[in-house]
Amino acid sequence: MSEKSHVSVERHLCLACGAAYDTGTILLDRRLRARLERYTTTGWGLCLEHQRLFDDGFVALVECDPGKSGHPSSADRLKPDQAYRTGRVLHLKRMNQVDTRQSNLTPKPSMRALAGRRNDHAPPKRTVEFTRRSPR
Repeated sequence: MSEKSHVSVERHLCLACGAAYDTGTILLDRRLRARLERYTTTGWGLCLEHQRLFDDGFVALVECDPGKSGHPSSADRLKPDQAYRTGRVLHLKRMNQVDTRQSNLTPKPSMRALAGRRNDHAPPKRTVEFTRRSPR
């Protein structure tokens, strides 16, 4: 049997690992009725370990099992409380800026231009041509 009180300790659940952690906030029932449990979970956040990693520039990728997870909402997205976490978390360093001036993404000449240079009559190998169908 759980004891109810008019005060409670607020807790959040970690988005990365799913562990409950104290936020340091005390909740008080306005009418001073004994309706609150000892701990009350009110939202989501990051635990101390994952918050430290996030502040250091890491992003957490959390593995979830879609077979054991809840049903997605109307937007086909799972809410954090519906996801079944397997316990495997990968932290990747966030890239703040990508310098596009130093990238090797240079535009290549089209395949038609290359085909015209080699042989005007034969299309180059390994190319696919798309044709538009007439509406029925």
